[in-house]
Amino acid sequence: MKTDRQITIAIFPGSFDPVTLAHRDIVIRALELFDKIVVAVGVNSEKKGLLSHQERADILTKVFADQPRVEVTTYSGLTVEYCKRIGAQYILRGLRNTNDFEFENAIAQNNKQLQPDIETIFLMSTSGTGHISSTIVRDVVLHNGDISSMVPAEVITFLKNKTQQGG
Repeated sequence: MKTDRQITIAIFPGSFDPVTLAHRDIVIRALELFDKIVVAVGVNSEKKGLLSHQERADILTKVFADQPRVEVTTYSGLTVEYCKRIGAQYILRGLRNTNDFEFENAIAQNNKQLQPDIETIFLMSTSGTGHISSTIVRDVVLHNGDISSMVPAEVITFLKNKTQQGG
């Protein structure tokens, strides 16, 4: 039986500075819902981060190396416009708490107004990952704390190598 079902593509946009275990968990769980997930590092040249946009993309590529249906890219501009460019029908977002919901809901409503044919899908954080944010991870890193319970091993390896190289 032949089917002409369209491939479902979701974009998971973010700064990923750095990627956390919560980010990874959302993507892995969402693979049950979508044929392909594009993890897209948003480029904002006015924001100075812990990692460059290319470093973030490189780490994400390593984190998802064993997931052939996950693609890592960078983009700038409106997320809904990037969705149109790559043929993504969905925007994937993770929610940790009600504050995230309020913030993400406002963005989703605006995105729906800009591009009515693109849906935003929310996944709640898995128990044990809801407290993790890139902001907290950066703060712990800057104070030489242990982030091993918050980020994938690829982040720790990268940061150690960067520190040893004086970067």
